[in-house]
Amino acid sequence: MTWFYKLNVIDGPLPLVIYGLTVIAIVVLLIRRPTPAWLWRIVIALAVGIGGGVGIVLWVNSTHAFGLGNMPLPSASILWLPAGFTATMLGIVSLWERGVWRKIVALLLVLLALVSTALGVNAAFGVNTTVGSMFGISVEEPIHSLPKPAPTATLDGPLYRTWNPPSDMPAKGTRGTIEIPSGSKFAPRPALLYLPPAALVRSEAPPRLPLIVMMMGKPGTPTLDFIAPVLDEMASKNKGLAPIVIVADQLGPSGGLEGSTPDPACADSAEYGDVDAYFNQVIPKYAKDRLNVLTDPKDWTIMGYSNGGACAFTWAARHPGIWGNMIAISGDEYPGIEQRAQVIKETFGGDEKKFEANKPAAALQTNAGAFKDHLALFTVGGADPTFMDYAARMVQQAKDAGFDPVHQVIPGADHVGGALKGGIPFAMDRLYRRLGLSAP
Repeated sequence: MTWFYKLNVIDGPLPLVIYGLTVIAIVVLLIRRPTPAWLWRIVIALAVGIGGGVGIVLWVNSTHAFGLGNMPLPSASILWLPAGFTATMLGIVSLWERGVWRKIVALLLVLLALVSTALGVNAAFGVNTTVGSMFGISVEEPIHSLPKPAPTATLDGPLYRTWNPPSDMPAKGTRGTIEIPSGSKFAPRPALLYLPPAALVRSEAPPRLPLIVMMMGKPGTPTLDFIAPVLDEMASKNKGLAPIVIVADQLGPSGGLEGSTPDPACADSAEYGDVDAYFNQVIPKYAKDRLNVLTDPKDWTIMGYSNGGACAFTWAARHPGIWGNMIAISGDEYPGIEQRAQVIKETFGGDEKKFEANKPAAALQTNAGAFKDHLALFTVGGADPTFMDYAARMVQQAKDAGFDPVHQVIPGADHVGGALKGGIPFAMDRLYRRLGLSAP
């Protein structure tokens, strides 16, 4: 079944086939001699389908259901949900048609319409790119053997100038899952690892490389689908050079879905375990012990999208001796902003002062003067007004604290797939130059 979970559900042939079969089933059911009873059934299907779809859109946007926090459904969903439910209702009312074959087509339409709607709404978000990621199932193969951290090439100067790749360097990096146990009550899902081409050479000592630790949003699943292709492309233009990337889980087994595990809020807590310690003690130790990475903070980047962006800014502010660079892609302004009351109650035991102390602003004040030459890079979609406000405030906080702030608005991007597809390439281009992976 691995091949099935790897099927692309946004750009691949699978959604096109499902959409095409759905349209064919609709056409087949509509080609018939109209009768008053049949016309009434069509009217009912249209009314209930459109009304139900619009009602769901309004309900989700007003209640912030499905873990969307302050974010409304993507605009394409406003079309997909009414259209999909209308097609479903057409299939349901057609079950009363005469003829076995028409009943079979009607039943197929119900199934196809529901699947098409799910695929269409998922494509509107643009975050889950495979069948597996839609269901929170990793499609990456485990990495059982890592290249040894030593010996490594000793290079004097920036890598873009001093590293000369041997002929056996692969064209692309490798990726897969790794286990980094937390050692506490916190139970993260498997982390993902990206090793760039320069890390995979065998004929001579590979260079030590910078490190990125990345997090996705809430709800969400750790994935390399957005950053790995960008780094493969950039590595192809820069002697195979790219940071080594760990994409880790800051949410826990449920991925932060409403009604299950809420937001651990980037904090150590009695309720969810030591999330902060996992990212700022366990993962750094794993990287130093197991990976061929540079160890100076200026070469280490903490990075996150949405909920993960709040954690990235929080930990960059709290641990300047670990993270010399921070990237927030459409980041929440602070941990727990989407479910403030629930987070205060469950993560912080009802203590609002602890909630406030967990914000980046508190750590920035505590560590004032420790951020000289530290990068804080914020990107946000131009069609994402709530998060544009968040980003503007975070940029000002970072500037006031002494970071080197960079702020980029991605034209036309929303909060979901567009934010990632536009924000990550911009961020990596800036980071490459800062880390000496490409010319300034």
